[in-house]
Amino acid sequence: IPLLLMSIPNMNSLRCFYTRANSLLLLRSSFSPVTIPVRRLSSVFDSLSNQTVSSISDVDTKTQASPGIAKGAISSRGEDKPEERHRSGRGWDPGEVVMNKKKGKVKTSWVCESCGHSEGQWWGSCRACNKVGTMRRFSEGPESRASGGGGASGRGGGSEGAGLAWLPEQGVAQPLKLNSVIDGITHQQWRISLPGLFGNEVGRVLGGGLAPGSLILIGGDPGIGKSTLLLQIASIIADGNDLAQPAPVLYVSGEESVDQIGSRADRMKIETDELYLFSSSDLQDILTKAHRLSPRALIIDSIQTVYLKEVTGSAGGLTQVKECTSTLLRFAKKSNVPVFLVGHVTKAGDIAGPRVLEHIVDVVLYMEGEEHSTYRLLRSVKNRFGSTDELGVFEMSQAGLEVVSNPSGIYLSQQNTDSDVLAGLAVAVVMDGSRSFLIEVQALCATGSTVSRHVNGVQASRADMIIAVLMKQAGLRIQESGIFLNVANGMALSETAGDLAIAAAICSSFLEFPIPHGVAFIGEIGLGGEIRTVPRMEKRVSTVAKLGFTKCVVPKSVEKSLKSLGLKEIEIIGCKNLKELINSVFRG
Repeated sequence: IPLLLMSIPNMNSLRCFYTRANSLLLLRSSFSPVTIPVRRLSSVFDSLSNQTVSSISDVDTKTQASPGIAKGAISSRGEDKPEERHRSGRGWDPGEVVMNKKKGKVKTSWVCESCGHSEGQWWGSCRACNKVGTMRRFSEGPESRASGGGGASGRGGGSEGAGLAWLPEQGVAQPLKLNSVIDGITHQQWRISLPGLFGNEVGRVLGGGLAPGSLILIGGDPGIGKSTLLLQIASIIADGNDLAQPAPVLYVSGEESVDQIGSRADRMKIETDELYLFSSSDLQDILTKAHRLSPRALIIDSIQTVYLKEVTGSAGGLTQVKECTSTLLRFAKKSNVPVFLVGHVTKAGDIAGPRVLEHIVDVVLYMEGEEHSTYRLLRSVKNRFGSTDELGVFEMSQAGLEVVSNPSGIYLSQQNTDSDVLAGLAVAVVMDGSRSFLIEVQALCATGSTVSRHVNGVQASRADMIIAVLMKQAGLRIQESGIFLNVANGMALSETAGDLAIAAAICSSFLEFPIPHGVAFIGEIGLGGEIRTVPRMEKRVSTVAKLGFTKCVVPKSVEKSLKSLGLKEIEIIGCKNLKELINSVFRG
């Protein structure tokens, strides 16, 4: 054999190949099966207090680690086994952060991120919605094409075969009568109720509760409180209510470790026993864990961090985001398990990824809030199971999000009727969805000011029109005064129902006559100086009465109908035009 080896021309290459093969065999022999647990929240608390982690045996699986990549790796601090210490001296395998990318011929198409229309080649504008610059490149791998199908449910079918093979087969679908679908189904079967004050606020935004098998996308700026909101929702669902027993809920994070989530839950005083935490980015592994656990709800934080190995591109890319969302949609519809997704937003405030992502999901919720404010607004922009007019108001505290019982108190300041400084303050009643808010409009008329006009929180064109009507129709000589308008607490006033409050605030500042405490204004101003009615007058006036206001200035045309409501604790004052407004409110 040595003589045979010496007779081979390229002896150095053969020796190098033999050395590498021997090293790979030794490395493979050093690997052993690794236990990958899904950990209960209570076990995470124990590990944080005792500085040791004992993984549970309820839902653990064993995967055979390969030499280069540990499939479905989880960041957990298990027992210091000798084989694990030998596996990596740094505590993690480099293969855990490397994603498989399939090679082969890739089919490329161009998809409009606004309407979802696809083309075989690039065009400057979408030929379906005629929007410019919305066509994005979409690459389809050979594995997904081989699985057949098109659209949201067909592409990426390889992942469905691997990750969703355990789902029950539905056979050939047949058309069903509407009566046969509705008959015998109660409200409890259509909705998963969310008990408590916090649960009722979230449930109202969702349209009356959580629909089984729904796919819900929650977007918002970084640090706005999306993960905090979902952790509280997961706790409520896992605890159950009077109609349902406690059931497991799986919270999966691709951005935080299990210990980090447990530390946040400990700060928020969440001690739910049925809440399971899992840290992974492999969607197929996540769905396998969900199958073994059979959760009541699944939470993915976030959709931009998960990936499918059968789909080309990196996590967060156009292809991965679309295919992962489509896979989770199929999972939700087949298993009847509601799925929550966290979506990152761009600088423009839109959810990152293709616009078609919002068309795939059932519900789209946006969480909003000012940068230096503790208040958060949960708004529904798409809801297949309810109205999009609902709005949830919360306040961020050390223990998490708390419901604000009186949202109008956010935008109202403490008034003092004995102070002359408060001249120029007026209260407007506006609607946001189905909820009414009372906001404070501030005005300042400064004679001889170098700045002629400055507005904040009010549309500049709307403010110019109201000022011109006051000069022409009401006879106020404010031409030589600098006018400053502001809406308290950074609220943006975009509804025409605030016109009357803007005019009253300007008159109060110019006449140096403070508006009496407990007066609210509702109405739109026309170019002729007339005061016009606005929608939902009854609801606005009822809100004013509940908050303790004694007077409400409204258009003359709705004065009789509002007095018939029987609101004895509030006085309804009807005005036809701005001159009647000045005589009614600012008469000494």
